[in-house]
Amino acid sequence: MNVEIETTVNGKLVHASVPARLHVADFLRQHLGLTGTHIGCEQGACGMCTVMVDGEAVKSCLMLACQLDGRHVRTVESLAEDDRLNPLQQAFEQEHALQCGFCSPGFLMTATALAHQGKQPCRAEIREEIAGVLCRCTGYENVVTAIERWFAEHPQGAREDERIEDARTT
Repeated sequence: MNVEIETTVNGKLVHASVPARLHVADFLRQHLGLTGTHIGCEQGACGMCTVMVDGEAVKSCLMLACQLDGRHVRTVESLAEDDRLNPLQQAFEQEHALQCGFCSPGFLMTATALAHQGKQPCRAEIREEIAGVLCRCTGYENVVTAIERWFAEHPQGAREDERIEDARTT
């Protein structure tokens, strides 16, 4: 059985007919070609598939695509603009917060969702927030430092992202 949905993904309105049991991660990757959403454990434990739904970090392997009807989704592909890294991605590059890069989309989207909460988190709060994304390469130190740096240098980061999102939907 298919379900008709209308959702906004990275600022673009999407109409789709999706199987009732299709997960968001598979919808994004297979139906929309947004392969930046990585699939790891498919059980919600690793956080590799984290995206934003209505401003909240969501593990896309645990949500059904039919639940996206009427909602706004952001994937890691929404962060860069005109092939330029956004400030958060630049902080990851500058702080050497990447190694293999498989977990990076999960960290980037978790940090972006954290910014949408409108607070300035301390290092311990950043660590707690990103604990849902597993990484075997980095040891987390540089990831935390990159996110901390981004918040320090761009305290209005969430508002900037909202303006970009608003501009794309108009």
